[in-house]
Amino acid sequence: MSNLTKKPLFNPDGDIDVRSRRMIEGNTTNLNDFNNMKYGWVSDWYRQAMNNFWIPEEINLGKDVSDYRKLPKAERRAYDKILSFLIFLDSIQTANLPNIGEYITANECNLCLSIQTFQEAVHSQSYSYMLDTICEPQERNEVLYQWREDTHLLERNTFIGNLYNEFQEKKSKEVFVKTMVANYILEGIYFYSGFMFFYNLGRNGKMPGSVQEIRYINRDENTHLWLFRNMLMELEKEEPELFTAEHKDVYRAMLKEGCEQEIRWGHYVIGDEVSGLNRDMVTDYIRYLGNLRCRSIGLAPIYEGYGKIPESMQWVEEYANANMIKTDFFEAKSTAYAKSSALVDDL
Repeated sequence: MSNLTKKPLFNPDGDIDVRSRRMIEGNTTNLNDFNNMKYGWVSDWYRQAMNNFWIPEEINLGKDVSDYRKLPKAERRAYDKILSFLIFLDSIQTANLPNIGEYITANECNLCLSIQTFQEAVHSQSYSYMLDTICEPQERNEVLYQWREDTHLLERNTFIGNLYNEFQEKKSKEVFVKTMVANYILEGIYFYSGFMFFYNLGRNGKMPGSVQEIRYINRDENTHLWLFRNMLMELEKEEPELFTAEHKDVYRAMLKEGCEQEIRWGHYVIGDEVSGLNRDMVTDYIRYLGNLRCRSIGLAPIYEGYGKIPESMQWVEEYANANMIKTDFFEAKSTAYAKSSALVDDL
C-alpha cells in the first residue's frame, strides 16, 4: 500500500497551472481561486449548496410538542431511536470531513467539503433543537445516548466508525478511497430509512415541524451524496489502480453491507407496527437505493431487479421532491434550490 502525503498549508512552490491539479497527491498552493477550477461541476455545486442555507429554529415545532406525547408506542420508539442514529451520523461527519480534506489537493473540492462540514453541524443543531423542544431534559439525554445502550444501534455506528478510524491509523490511498466510499454509504444509504419514517409521519399528519427539519436535511444530504459521487469518479480517472475489478468488489461489498444493515435496522425500528410502513416496504426501498448508488459510481447492481423505485414507496420521493430535490442532482435546474424561506409553503 502506498501512503498518502498530507498537504502542507503554506506551499509557495505549489503548482499554479490548473491542469496539474489532482484530487490527491497534487502540489497545491491552497489558494482559493474561483475563476480557475479544474473540475467544472464544482462551481454549480458550490453556489447551489450555498443557496441551501437554513436555520433550524426558523421551523415551528409547536404542534410537535403535543403530537409527540400522542404518538403510539411503536412510533415514539422509532422516533427516538432513529433520531439518536441521525444525531450520531451527522456528528461523526462533522468530525471526519476535515480529516479527509487534509489529503484532498484540489482546492475547489476542499471548498465544497467546508460547506458540507458546516451543514453537518447545522444538522446536529437541528436535532438538538428538536430534542430540546419536544423532550423533557431526562428524555433528551436518553435519546441522545441510545447508541451506547442499544446493541443494534451500536452495531450500525461501529461499522462506519471503524471505517473512519481505519484512516486515522493507515494513511494509504486504498484506505482513503474506502473512507470516501464509507462516506458515500452514509450519505446515500444510512439516512434513508430514517427519512422514510419521518415522511410517513408527515403523510399521516403528525410531527410537521420534525418532518420539515428532515426535508431540509435531506436536501443537504442529497448534495453531499453527489459531491462524494463526483469526487470518487474523478479519483477513478486519476488513480485507476485504486479502481481495479478487485477494488471495486471491495467497494460493492461495502455498499451491500450498508444496505443489509439499513434493512435490518428498518425491520428493528419500524417493523410492522408503524401505521403506513412494514418490513417489505423497507426492504424493497433500500434494495432499490442500493442498486441506484452502485450504478451511480460504476458498480454492478447488488440486487437482482429493483431497477426502479417500488410503487409502494413512490410517496417517499414525492416528499423529498416537495423541495424540488431531484434524484440526480446534476439534472436539477438552478431554480431547484431556492432559499429556505421560499420552501415553507411547499408543505
